[in-house]
Amino acid sequence: MSALILILLLPLAGALALAFVSSVRWAGWINLGVAALTLAAALWLGWTVAEHEVVAGLHFRVDAFNVYLVVLTAFVGLTTAIFSRPYMRHVCANARISPPGVRIYHSMYQTFMLTMLVALTTDNLGVLWVAVEGATLATVLLVSLYRTPEAVEAAWKYFILCGVGIALALFGTVLTYFAAQQVLADPTEGLTWSVLYADAAALDPTVMRIAFVFLLVGYGTKVGLVPMHQWLPDAHSEGPTPMSAVLSGLLLNVALYAVVRLKMLVDGSLAATDTPHLAGALLMGFGLISFLVAGLFLHRQRDIKRMFSYSSIEHMGLMTFAFGLGGPLATFGALLHMLVHSLTKSAIFITVGHAAHIAGTQSIDRIRGLIRTQPAVGWSLLLGVVAIAGFPPFGVFASEFLLLTATIQTQPWLSVALLGGLAVACAGLFRHVHPMVYGTPPEGQQPVEANMLPVMVHLGLVLWLGLAIPALLAGWLDRATGLIAGSHLL
Repeated sequence: MSALILILLLPLAGALALAFVSSVRWAGWINLGVAALTLAAALWLGWTVAEHEVVAGLHFRVDAFNVYLVVLTAFVGLTTAIFSRPYMRHVCANARISPPGVRIYHSMYQTFMLTMLVALTTDNLGVLWVAVEGATLATVLLVSLYRTPEAVEAAWKYFILCGVGIALALFGTVLTYFAAQQVLADPTEGLTWSVLYADAAALDPTVMRIAFVFLLVGYGTKVGLVPMHQWLPDAHSEGPTPMSAVLSGLLLNVALYAVVRLKMLVDGSLAATDTPHLAGALLMGFGLISFLVAGLFLHRQRDIKRMFSYSSIEHMGLMTFAFGLGGPLATFGALLHMLVHSLTKSAIFITVGHAAHIAGTQSIDRIRGLIRTQPAVGWSLLLGVVAIAGFPPFGVFASEFLLLTATIQTQPWLSVALLGGLAVACAGLFRHVHPMVYGTPPEGQQPVEANMLPVMVHLGLVLWLGLAIPALLAGWLDRATGLIAGSHLL
């Protein structure tokens, strides 16, 4: 429990401290230090869970499913903090924001990390809802950080759409609590996930069907599932780039994690009915539509961050489809895809931040010749796109191959849609990226100060996971697969 307490206290203390730090330089270093300590605590927690299977207490619970997401969140939080420090100093030097704005950014960054870690570790569905809502409020301030009309509009759109979504999720949570009151001896345990999971078969199936529809639409808004995705491209394009890295790489995972946890309850409740796979069918439907629509929209983008935000919607749709498909192979592939997508997409957004600084714009048509102006940025963008498009030997290829294999085994006709969607998305990405990397650079374009260490680390890990998955990680994923799917893959 000590590691879990540290994981939650460190971002809280960091957010409070950063709210009062006036120096831009010190704010960046404090943010980085807190992120490093949080990762150390997360690794400690991971080691504890590897030894004891479950760490529980004080209404928190960490098992194989969420522990690897906790470590992933802390790791990407650290690498993005490394990128944030020089990035925000550059933004401040160009007078896009004032020093108080930098203080708000770093404080909200740690608040955002805190809310995600609470959402991942809590055993209470009510606290989960509060944490996801807290993440919404923190990121609203980050999206509107530049205070331009476009940024304020994007923040309002994000707040309203996600506010409506989270309200629907609240109603679904209330319905789940109502179903629990009919079967639990202790009414106060009506929102405790572990208790509900143990008694899932006794929950009223009719109530749980209705509850899951509201929960899927509510939390699905945060996942970015079509048609509730409209906030995501605007939030990415108008907010600071480090926020885009953690938004795509982490927050979408947290929302999908919530959906899967709740699906596990619904599956138990409906197991003995005539619609035992209703929750899975809904996830497959929303996931496949999101995957295909986002792939088509990649071709129409003119803003580089909006383009990669649609790539995030595409991949979240693929993961949602896989969790809906169910079975050990699809579930293992979905868990692996959550990991490699987070690492790859956060690396891409870090590279995009540097590319936008080189070109002085986020417009795709005006970003040209990166590989000539600054080879490290150009090659990183190219390799990031190769990885996220699913080319071997990167880890995204491995996870997508597992998902395609699982689809062929259980729903072979849907594999045609998956292959078609992957081809369309790949064409859309390379259609835009090729001239940005290899085109003729505009006259006077100069390189910028760039810290490419996080990008190299992320892409190196994704390459490693495409070649060989470490035994410890494979064990975590397999135990999580057993928890979610009911049987192990390995």
